Amino acid sequence: MAHPLQLGFQDAASPIMEELLHFHDHALMAVFLISALVLYIISTLMTTKLSNTNTIDAQEIEMVWTIMPAIILIVIALPSLRILYLMDEINNPDITIKTIGHQWYWSYEYSDFVDLNFDSYMISTKDLFPGQFRLLEVDNRMTTPIGMATRMLISAEDVLHSWAVPTLGVKTDAIPGRLNQASFLISRPGVYYGQCSEICGANHSFMPIVIESLPIKEFLNWTSASVNS
Repeated sequence: MAHPLQLGFQDAASPIMEELLHFHDHALMAVFLISALVLYIISTLMTTKLSNTNTIDAQEIEMVWTIMPAIILIVIALPSLRILYLMDEINNPDITIKTIGHQWYWSYEYSDFVDLNFDSYMISTKDLFPGQFRLLEVDNRMTTPIGMATRMLISAEDVLHSWAVPTLGVKTDAIPGRLNQASFLISRPGVYYGQCSEICGANHSFMPIVIESLPIKEFLNWTSASVNS
């Protein structure tokens, strides 16, 4: 959950988001070192009164500042490609959930269970209980088990939407007539919030996403209660 004046990312709740955080720190360090070196060279050239033809026109240094950026790009690109493949890899999911974006709410369908589907609407401000978050709480939370590979099938009924949960490192467009998929594995219990990240009309900011992660036994109890109700 984000908090006021937060400068970094939210705490990771999935292995993919942990990889993204590590890559962000890795790339940021490379950017910081490059910026520091360029700033030092510029300040040195502007303040020194000495000049040397060996530094102004030298084939060796031109080779260095041509090869070094290529090496830096490779060092950044390889971890990035690895994470891209990990994000797209879906192997034998334990549970499949289909979500459809509407104007302006989400509907969920659990494909592995019989007759388990519901709509998820935002709770208006006047109906919130103490401790609940304005514009983020919903009447029916999507519930998933901890430590199980979850596949999301994402589509839309009317206009473009985007199913995004920053803590899990998931952001997938919901497109009418097209079925996109994403996967995640939640590593710890909790409640995770997201929102539609594609401008979809007048009430775009009023279709939040809430995921509650439970131990497997409590999840099965929840599915039984939801089906029976």
